[in-house]
Amino acid sequence: MEARAGQPKYIPPRRFQGRVSTFRAGLVAVMLLVVATFLAFSKALPWKQPFEFKAAFESANKIRLDSPVRIAGVEVGKVTKVDHLDNSNLAVVSMDVKDNGLPIHKDATLKIRPRLFLEGNFFVDLKPGTPEAPDIKDGDTIPVTQTSDPVQLDQVLTALQSDNRRDLQKLLEGLGTGLMHTPTPSEDITQDPGVRGKTGAEALNRSIGYSATGLKTAAEVQHAFLGTMPHDLRKLVAGLQKTAAGLDQNEEQLKDFFTNFNITMTALASEQSSLREAIRLLGPTIERANSFFGHFAQALPPTRQFVRAFIPGVRETGPTIKASDQWLTQFTALASRPELGALLADLRPMTANFAKVVADSIPLYRQTDLTSRCFSNVVLPAGDAVLNDGASSSGARTFKEFWYAMVGFAGATQNFDANGLYTRVQTGGGPNTIKSGKLAGRPVNQAQLYGNAILPPLGTRPKKPTKKPPYKPSYACYKNKVPDLNGPAAKQGPAEAVVSSAGGSR
Repeated sequence: MEARAGQPKYIPPRRFQGRVSTFRAGLVAVMLLVVATFLAFSKALPWKQPFEFKAAFESANKIRLDSPVRIAGVEVGKVTKVDHLDNSNLAVVSMDVKDNGLPIHKDATLKIRPRLFLEGNFFVDLKPGTPEAPDIKDGDTIPVTQTSDPVQLDQVLTALQSDNRRDLQKLLEGLGTGLMHTPTPSEDITQDPGVRGKTGAEALNRSIGYSATGLKTAAEVQHAFLGTMPHDLRKLVAGLQKTAAGLDQNEEQLKDFFTNFNITMTALASEQSSLREAIRLLGPTIERANSFFGHFAQALPPTRQFVRAFIPGVRETGPTIKASDQWLTQFTALASRPELGALLADLRPMTANFAKVVADSIPLYRQTDLTSRCFSNVVLPAGDAVLNDGASSSGARTFKEFWYAMVGFAGATQNFDANGLYTRVQTGGGPNTIKSGKLAGRPVNQAQLYGNAILPPLGTRPKKPTKKPPYKPSYACYKNKVPDLNGPAAKQGPAEAVVSSAGGSR
């Protein structure tokens, strides 16, 4: 076909003349496989550069390249390079950090720590700092003042003096003895039956059999510490921080709390037997409490019925109060000034006099109390005693003998004639003339008395004391001891002198 004048020449489209060669297809497949393998193992895009920063340490502590960088146990990067800082003994560690480890703040701290035994080597423990501090930039260096490296065992042993090393050796020897010592029967008394007769190492090995259950339970506890909502643990730590700050502001009260807590724990330790018994009884108490709550639940329906039956009474409370208004009106009139008020005015002088009587009676009550105590503690107990007078003993208590004598006196003095009652006194006679001792307070010619008796006197009871007993009016009567009426003071005294008798004087 020819083109018209003034129009461009038509060029037909070029058709595909053949297929891609096998070599080209294989080359493309190999390149795609290499790229996929690289991306799978590197887990990073080649055109994206990771965030890199550096940190100065006093010692690199044999940390290797590719050693992990961790935040709170989570791996967020790795060590890419370890160099020495010019003109110093410091080491500069370069690290790449993933996006999940960012941001890192300028107050961040780093520490080289040993990894687990199965992992080997060391890792960098990174604490990214506080959100208030500014972020570091790519390529920045954390100063040595914010880094630290772990103390190795050889450094600890080098720092110890010879006596300390000797003590450490003794400690290790004691530990070995404790693990390998076979216990004696007396040492096994307080041990669990499952480990009796076994060394400490054998008992420790047996405890490993329970570690699976224990670790599982510990894992459940740790999982519970995560909380039920995001950031629960962070909120808990923040709350603990506020609590610690509050305690720090009340340092004296906190000291007193721990002092009192220590006293309380000491008291509980001193009563450990009672506390053990209380804990033993706690189980039955809880069982009884469960039974109580069961009965309480059974009592709720009747209680509910009672409340429902009580509701009509509550509804009648208003009308009852309204009906009592009339009574209140009458009582108000009764309690008014003209009624009970006037009566109270008349009673006021009597009340004042009665109060004065009560006040003046207090000393009388005190003396009455002392007299009552004297009778209760001294007089009545002495009256209950039985006098031991040999063949003349009556066997009756003293207060009875007193009234027997009173009855005898009343019978001896009773007589009747036109003059009424009178006392008859009749002198006795006998062959024995008796002379008394000298009486104090009488004239010289009357200092002694004489009399006649049918029988010679045997003596006096009780014996006359050699001196007058002391008189202490300020000493309370009830504080005296009960007199011993049959004691040494009640012995028989000497008889009065016999001047003459049927057989002559003596």
